[in-house]
Amino acid sequence: MAAKKPIILAVDDDPQVLAAIDRDLRSEFRKDYRILRVNSGPGALETLRELKAKEETLALVLADQRMPDLEGVELLAQARELFPEAKRVLLTAYADTEAAIRAINAARLDYYLIKPWDPPEQLLYPTLHDLLDAWQVSHKPKYDGLRLIGFQWSPVSHELKDFLSGYMVGYQWLDYETNPEAKELVAAKGYLSTDLPLVICADGTVLPNPDKASLGNHIGLTRTELQEMYDVVVVGAGPSGLAAAVYGASEGLRTLIVERQTPGGQAGSSSRIENYLGFPTGLSGAELAHRAWSQATRLGAEFLAPQEVNKLCVQDGYKVLTLTDGTEINTKAVILTTGVSYRTLDVPGMDRLSGAGVYYGAARTEARSCDQQDVYIVGGGNSAGQAAMYLASYARKVFIVIRGASLAASMSAYLIEQIAQTPNIEILPHARVTEVCGGDHLEAVVLDNNGTTEKRDARALFVFIGAKPSTEWVADQVLCDPKGFLLTGRDLVTDSRYATSWKKDREPFLLETCVPGIFAAGDSRAGAMARVASAVGEGSMAIKFVHQYLDE
Repeated sequence: MAAKKPIILAVDDDPQVLAAIDRDLRSEFRKDYRILRVNSGPGALETLRELKAKEETLALVLADQRMPDLEGVELLAQARELFPEAKRVLLTAYADTEAAIRAINAARLDYYLIKPWDPPEQLLYPTLHDLLDAWQVSHKPKYDGLRLIGFQWSPVSHELKDFLSGYMVGYQWLDYETNPEAKELVAAKGYLSTDLPLVICADGTVLPNPDKASLGNHIGLTRTELQEMYDVVVVGAGPSGLAAAVYGASEGLRTLIVERQTPGGQAGSSSRIENYLGFPTGLSGAELAHRAWSQATRLGAEFLAPQEVNKLCVQDGYKVLTLTDGTEINTKAVILTTGVSYRTLDVPGMDRLSGAGVYYGAARTEARSCDQQDVYIVGGGNSAGQAAMYLASYARKVFIVIRGASLAASMSAYLIEQIAQTPNIEILPHARVTEVCGGDHLEAVVLDNNGTTEKRDARALFVFIGAKPSTEWVADQVLCDPKGFLLTGRDLVTDSRYATSWKKDREPFLLETCVPGIFAAGDSRAGAMARVASAVGEGSMAIKFVHQYLDE
């Protein structure tokens, strides 16, 4: 969508004069500016307020001095309050020249023009060109994309920031408490602080306190027209799910992928993945997920997001998935790539401050707000190491809290080496967080370090401890191990505890669950390797087994 041209507003109560100035302005400036005209001072003031509410750009106002109800000088003074950057020119008769000169100082006008201005090529255009050139030099075009206005310490605002970032939707964040523009925008749109967070879309649509589903609709994510029957539905858009969607669509299967949050799963929140094949300089998890998402879409896969599946049942061999909104999806095969989520840190204050300084996962959207402050990371895996490296670019100090003596047992060597070479990252071995403190946001953490308790100031705490599979909703249909991970393939027939669960004459395919035609791939599968490359490989392999199942 092309950006709107800036506006030149002409105001005069004399119809003939107004028509003349409108004609001359259009003749010279209509290529680069929109020309508006109003025939009264009060009418012009109302127009200015409407332009402000619509976030239009005003470049210049020309107003006649002698108008009933509202003189030109007073109108231009009020215009300055609404549009401080706009140039202001007074149209006056020769007899009012002295008053116009005084008004330049009193009302801070930019110039005055004496009527008539014939010929305009000499008496009008040169002056206005100079003023508009000066305006262009100082003018900063307003951001015309999606804007999110909220409170820095609001968990709901944090969720929306993460949601938009997860889909790589560009947006401008405006903190209502510290940014005057945010307050002006909220008031101009007719809303109150109680309506926050407020999303202003590029087309002007305003969404007060939206849920992710409605926001997804406005950024073009959610599909409402579903096919009567799919060949395969992939539940979860992590690396394994995206790989399954790419290969399923490319091989001609009617493929649908359903994602409840954002694509990429835990990998999607990684600030830098440096050991993924084919990317020697590394790439972010969000970039990898976005590339895969785009690739699958180009090949014909359909996406439903953000939507959550909460029920799976089998009817005459077909699978029926039920979404939280009651929608049912019919498919011949299902690939479960639901991934895992970080376990919660069970210490005082965590629930109260979650999303307000305490975050599970990388929370890249909050990195800039940690500028020159201390942050803490709990966990010693690769995700924790990648987050530490990313946060170190902003924070004064990054502390990695681990229970063990070193990172060697749980983190890749390349990350350990990078951390060792980063001066503002410090490892705290044999330590654990025992409490988080603060009013409406995190202010301090309490550490137990080898039996010594210490309270430290903290801007943010990022938690990366263990993982639990997101399989609760499907555990009544397919077998899981005692930890909740999905059992597949040979585990169903070689382990005596599960041997009776498989009823078909053939052995289950390598990634097949106890229900024929339902497959599992990625981190939620028992025995899976927690690596991006492994997850991608399993998602690709699952499509091969779907073909074999459909051919039976």
